[in-house]
Amino acid sequence: MGSLGVPELLALGPLLFILVVPVVGVILLYRLLTGRRARRFGYESTRAYLRAAPRSDEEKRDAADLALRGVVLCLLGLLFTPFVLVGLIPLFYGGRKLVYASMGLGLVDDAEEPRA
Repeated sequence: MGSLGVPELLALGPLLFILVVPVVGVILLYRLLTGRRARRFGYESTRAYLRAAPRSDEEKRDAADLALRGVVLCLLGLLFTPFVLVGLIPLFYGGRKLVYASMGLGLVDDAEEPRA
């Protein structure tokens, strides 16, 4: 139980790389994709922004951009497998926002409608 030698580092290095890169990628992707957007669009939190239907054309463009980034990262997963997992996050949220926009959701605020 001494120090690690070169053979151990060569064996554990790629494994550690494969485990660390997706975690760091998800954190960076989350910060990069949603950092200031939620505040720019008037949402109180990133979670609220990701859950809400797009209210404007700019938000629809942003949702399309988010979905396309997810597709690109998933395609990168063909070369480096963990990118598929990282790409699924923006693909899901961007795709969901685009579906909401195509269904016409988000055009009317629920808060403005009177309750029955």
